Amino acid sequence: MKTNRLEAFSDGVLAIVITIMVLELKAPEGTTAQDFLHEMPVFLSYVFSFIYVGIYWNNHHHLFQATEKVNGRILWANLHLLFWISLIPFTTSWLGENHLEAQPVAFYGGNLLLCAIAYFILQATILKFHGADFVLRKAIGKDYKGKVSAILYILAIPLAFVNVWIAISIYVAVAIIWIIPDKRIEKNMQS
Repeated sequence: MKTNRLEAFSDGVLAIVITIMVLELKAPEGTTAQDFLHEMPVFLSYVFSFIYVGIYWNNHHHLFQATEKVNGRILWANLHLLFWISLIPFTTSWLGENHLEAQPVAFYGGNLLLCAIAYFILQATILKFHGADFVLRKAIGKDYKGKVSAILYILAIPLAFVNVWIAISIYVAVAIIWIIPDKRIEKNMQS
């Protein structure tokens, strides 16, 4: 099977995820800066989650630019990833509505960790289906970015109960690691 239907479906799901997140935003009830500041945690959690969904969309796009074909296992692995990403609006809402309490911050990190694990499973499933000289295998290499990201999430989740700002700083650090598109795949596609 070709990848085009999988990519189109995934793009649609990610667009719906972003739409759900933006629909959760409520305009301030008043007209003052203070009224806006009261809604700031909800707004910032939306911005942060939008960036994360954008990172997943970007990397998913690069992943499937290199993927030549898909099978049923890849389809299910992709659905697994989309399931965890589809929970981002829920965890984002809980995070923003509760003004950075430890439990929602940890739960949000758990959602991010499960997204990362699902992406790793999808990537591994694609690699297993393609041959040893598959361009993606060379591009990913030992996948230090992916492994470091998972480790950082694992550290951040319990740290949310010590200090939420430490956990949030770790989530920001992981986003910064990934916000610049991964050039490994593009570089190897051109060679």
